[in-house]
Amino acid sequence: MGTISQFHDPLRPPAHRIESEEEALSTARSLAATFRHQASERDINRILPFAELDALSLSGLTAIAVPPEHEGLDVPNALLAEIVAIIAEADASIGETLEYHFSVLETLRTQAAENLKASLFAHVLLGDRFAGTTAVDGTQLSAEGPGYRLSGRTRQAPGILYADWIAAALTLPPGRPVTIYLSRGDEDVQVVDDWDGFGQRTNGSATTIAGAVHINADAIAPAPSSGYSTGVSLGLLLKAAVSLGIARAAWAELMTAIGDRTVTPARLGEHAVGIEITAAALERAGRKLDIAQVNPVEAAMADAYFSASAAAITAEETALRTANALFELAGEAAAGIGLNLDRHWRNARIHGLSLPRDRLLHRAGDYLSSKAAT
Repeated sequence: MGTISQFHDPLRPPAHRIESEEEALSTARSLAATFRHQASERDINRILPFAELDALSLSGLTAIAVPPEHEGLDVPNALLAEIVAIIAEADASIGETLEYHFSVLETLRTQAAENLKASLFAHVLLGDRFAGTTAVDGTQLSAEGPGYRLSGRTRQAPGILYADWIAAALTLPPGRPVTIYLSRGDEDVQVVDDWDGFGQRTNGSATTIAGAVHINADAIAPAPSSGYSTGVSLGLLLKAAVSLGIARAAWAELMTAIGDRTVTPARLGEHAVGIEITAAALERAGRKLDIAQVNPVEAAMADAYFSASAAAITAEETALRTANALFELAGEAAAGIGLNLDRHWRNARIHGLSLPRDRLLHRAGDYLSSKAAT
């Protein structure tokens, strides 16, 4: 059973404005050093990191993807992915919250009307956080005056517990897909804390219940029309970033746990190279996504989607292999319950479940076949 979560009223002062890419990177590293200290305890006892996420918002890091035309920094996608990986290495659940937050912002940037973008990006600059989800079948959106009335619920999704705004995807009759932006502060919006997974235990996964919520017409945006939307590609890139962070965390624990054990250097080298290859795949995908955002033609968007898919699949495999190696190479030194090192494998396994691997491979085959035919 889930519990109804009361909205965590942030009462935050305005967030700091990060002015450069260097400041964004140093801020991420500083926060990660703090988050790392009690990450294991939060995992064991399922202590939700509200304080850590508020620190993330206040630092200005949650606003670095706001476009420059809305007074944001708009960092390159490879740097955005590296920052998510840095945070995920310290705490994978906080990294996953950032993954979904930034993905929603990209969909907002590409699909919403200018007045909605201006309003919501202003909230992001103040420190508000976003999460995305999908309405379940049976959810109703009925016209009411100049707006709509929403009744129903959404699928369970990460980050909902920590979000100030929820972007919910649904389909309007006669088949028009849209995204609705809900304020968590609305008294008719409830969130059910119903996460019961064995990994990513503090990622804020929850279900949203809308009890006849009034929706302004200007809070609705059309869904992406392209199957290769930059919002989807960024989501894949940032999913890869979280997996890379998990792999790096497991690698650091491995190097500590082996101590004086004799380990074949080639075995260590195999995993070190895998992590480096994964980081390179993210950087390449980030550059292609930069191009697709500036020039959103179908060919560039498809190329970015393919590279982001490859990065996500590679990163998932790397995270699982490295987490397994932690126990294979360190042996009993890594097995103590109090060490809680199994959280890295649990996090990698649960985070990877949301990756539609078979569909991505199928689309990659279609993409390469069509490219070869031209």
